[in-house]
Amino acid sequence: MAAIEVKNLSFTYPTAERKALDDMSFAVEQSEFVVLCGKSGCGKSTLLRHLKKNLIPYGEVSGKVFYCGQDVTEIDDRINAAQIGFVQQNPDNQLVTDKVWHELAFGLESLGLDNQSIKRRVAEMASFFDIQTWFRKDVSELSGGQKQLLNLASVMVMQPKVLILDEPTSQLDPIAATEFLKTVYRINRELGTTVIISEHRLEELFTMADKVMVMDKGRIIACDEPWNIGRYLGGSDEESRHPMFYGMPAVMKIYSACRAAGVPGYMRKDREFSPLTIREGRLWLEQIAENHNIPEVDSSALNARAASDKIRQKPTKNDTDNEIINIKNLWFRYNKDSGDVLRGLNISVRRGELFCLLGGNGVGKSTTLKAISGNVTAQRGSITVDGLKVKKDNFKELFKNRLAMLPQNPQALFTEITVEEELMEALYFSNFSDEEKAERIEEMLDRMEISHLSKSHPYDLSGGEQQRLALGKILLLEPKILLLDEPTKGLDPFFKITLAGVLKKLTEEGVTIFMVSHDVEFCAEYADRCAMFFDGDIVSVGSPKEFFAGNNFYTTSANRIARKWLPEAVTWEEVAAWAEQVTMTDN
Repeated sequence: MAAIEVKNLSFTYPTAERKALDDMSFAVEQSEFVVLCGKSGCGKSTLLRHLKKNLIPYGEVSGKVFYCGQDVTEIDDRINAAQIGFVQQNPDNQLVTDKVWHELAFGLESLGLDNQSIKRRVAEMASFFDIQTWFRKDVSELSGGQKQLLNLASVMVMQPKVLILDEPTSQLDPIAATEFLKTVYRINRELGTTVIISEHRLEELFTMADKVMVMDKGRIIACDEPWNIGRYLGGSDEESRHPMFYGMPAVMKIYSACRAAGVPGYMRKDREFSPLTIREGRLWLEQIAENHNIPEVDSSALNARAASDKIRQKPTKNDTDNEIINIKNLWFRYNKDSGDVLRGLNISVRRGELFCLLGGNGVGKSTTLKAISGNVTAQRGSITVDGLKVKKDNFKELFKNRLAMLPQNPQALFTEITVEEELMEALYFSNFSDEEKAERIEEMLDRMEISHLSKSHPYDLSGGEQQRLALGKILLLEPKILLLDEPTKGLDPFFKITLAGVLKKLTEEGVTIFMVSHDVEFCAEYADRCAMFFDGDIVSVGSPKEFFAGNNFYTTSANRIARKWLPEAVTWEEVAAWAEQVTMTDN
């Protein structure tokens, strides 16, 4: 018997013009790991909410959803609470108590278990999730990753048979997200729990999944094993690719493009396989290199020289004349007892470039943006923005048509009750007529692809949609300098391409963009320059090729796959083009 079965399910929200779900039918077997993917707004969250009785949204519904053969709407409330676990996007939305230990026990107390059973289950789950070191902490003291891990543990302590996760890593940084997904995978493999997860981070999840379902406009358009999904989304050529193709792991995009161009497939034990991992991708390119006598490239000397140049390079006079943000010898700590977050920081950002700052968690990247925007005041050093020194008495002048910042949490910008009013608020002090304001808002809704959400409350949007709304609100201010803190977080892969187009157009118009990000792939493909932040200062800076090429760990998946033969390649398109050229030249 299937763990979850959906039959002819359709759903329409009140006042909506089209169906959110359109005649969907599928089954999820016991202990399967199923990944649900699709563009933002395609209906993923709506579908997942129909799988748990108390989360089913209000609207017009037809069709049925069954849990272990029983209609979801008719199952006992106790079974619904205990056997169908659900983890939401925002970690803070699911926490209900003040202490970690109480959060773990809360669900069991609600089910009426005796104290001894609660203690035993809580102890077991705290050990499984390695929560012992922060077991008695206040929930408010936890990081985003710890909060989401606590949410997962508080669901798993009730021993559910089915675990549903709705973009659980959309609010997490990449390191916390990777650790969280590894834990979900352990739950599936070690406990046999059925997992249904909606996510945009497909690089990790494709290697974990038993089955991948692709949604588009409320329908399931593909449901198969990961390697077959890659072949389906890749199409026969570039024009026939589905938008979700761009969210697949780099190795699958390379393989799909190459196979469409006639490059030999990956052979293993006399059978062709579609590679899913970096290791399998390397083995496939190894086969191509051996068949066409392509030697390995000794990139050690090249990388050493490039690294040295990046660290020692000095700005030219032209760079100095063209700089719009200049940070010199900046030191900052949050209080006298804490360590220095910024330690003699020096950065120069040129006018009209997309400058990306990368680095680990907690090293000071976001603090740098706060210092530039005047949200924190450094103890030593200076910051100059567009010829104006950043200090307390000129913040108003600094932000007037000059500088705007998109914070890491987009909700920090929301003050109104509809998306439309949120954008209108950005134009409140402008001199445009009402007609011009309405026209600009309509254009921005289209640009951010959220026109259909104009009457929705900002807090009802998904994480990616909130990010788009916040960016649209900032862009309406028409700043000369744009500070972005993790702007790609929560965005679907296809909209990232749209975002890249928006940023490119802005830089062509002379707007300077200073972006803090963990999104290595995005920075490698679209940045003008990248810099590595470590121990409070910049340790390297250069073009994406200079910055990423040949690194063992801090580089793109495409570079890891092909560095033996093509050390300067950093994007999947470059690797695919190389493989095609090698094959065609030999023929």
